[in-house]
Amino acid sequence: MPRHAADPPAPRARMTPDERRRQLLGIGLRKFVDRPVQELSLDEVAAEAGVSRGLLFHYFPTKTAYHEAVVAAAGRRVLRTVRPDADLAGEVAARQIVERFIAQIARRREFYLALVFGWLGPSDGAGSEPGVTAKSLRESIARLVAEQLTVPDEQLGVVHAWVAYAEDRALQFAAPPADWEAPASTSRPTATGRPGGTGIREGAGIREDAAIRAVTAEAEHCVRALLAILAAAPPKADSAQVG
Repeated sequence: MPRHAADPPAPRARMTPDERRRQLLGIGLRKFVDRPVQELSLDEVAAEAGVSRGLLFHYFPTKTAYHEAVVAAAGRRVLRTVRPDADLAGEVAARQIVERFIAQIARRREFYLALVFGWLGPSDGAGSEPGVTAKSLRESIARLVAEQLTVPDEQLGVVHAWVAYAEDRALQFAAPPADWEAPASTSRPTATGRPGGTGIREGAGIREDAAIRAVTAEAEHCVRALLAILAAAPPKADSAQVG
């Protein structure tokens, strides 16, 4: 029997604690795109979630704790975005990581700047040492690339420094903002000959094609630079031969 139009609406299902926490962080992430995290209003977040400010503090005991959690979630989102396809490996996968990293920064430049420079908290939610967000994010991306290129642990610092170089090039990268979309939205082949990954939307025409080519060229340059640096780096001295 159909419900009469005058009947009261069915009550909304109660969220589990994990669902509520994800909801609150999702609201913060959406707002973080438009403003520095320290300017997020907890009253505004609570109102949008349909909960009281007191309930928000049940999940995040202080305003700083909420801001740190949002930054941590933003860092995890960047890492998910740049992760290569599961069926790729080696230099091909490393190039895709760099393509996605450059595209992420170009599409969300202000967001990225706010994440790593505008707010000096960590991307893993621990501590508040100045610069930890940028450092931990670069370390995580360095490890992703190093795993694909089977870089030995003693050269991981080289890859970390190279990520800062690639990041700076990406921040200087110029592309029409309207031509950028979510990473999974494109089916165009990249420099790897595989679909997907630069994060530039289809249907934008010549400007879009130029942006894709520019991202591909930037990624190719950065990967070649890393391989050259790794090849030129002196091997670690054998401790048994020292002295």
